Amino acid sequence: MLEKGDSAPNFILKDSQGNDVSLSDFRGKWVVLYFYPRDNTSGCTKEARDFTDFLVQFKKMGAAIIGVSPDSVESHRRFVEKHGIGIILLSDVEKEILRAYGAWGKKKNYGREYEGVIRSTFLIDPKGRIAWVWKNVRVRAKRKGKEVKHAEIVFERFMELIKQRALR
Repeated sequence: MLEKGDSAPNFILKDSQGNDVSLSDFRGKWVVLYFYPRDNTSGCTKEARDFTDFLVQFKKMGAAIIGVSPDSVESHRRFVEKHGIGIILLSDVEKEILRAYGAWGKKKNYGREYEGVIRSTFLIDPKGRIAWVWKNVRVRAKRKGKEVKHAEIVFERFMELIKQRALR
């Protein structure tokens, strides 16, 4: 899996409308790139809606949010329409980008081993370098006895990095 400081691999994938989207389209902006297993499942729906809820705040700070899964363009289109998802969703049916980012691999569930999406999030800086990585993401986590959204954790770290860079 890629680490903090690595160059983020470029890609060109189709969005929910069938348009080509490339990471290089966002050069000069921050990008939250997250990988999720499947449209219309409980955790993936929560995560996409949570990132949609934070979209305005990320945009104000010059960041885009992109979700990637191995689902089809048509599946993404239906998912976006059904749940009012406002972020960019990309289809990686061939799993090439999932593999490039280390977000595809062996998983275990109830003792059974299989290959699948390893829920991961990458914060990419305006120069195309990975500024932060979250591996094996939990959509909702406990912090100080309360439930916290992964999208909120990403936004907090993003703001910390912005402040650190402003002080340099």
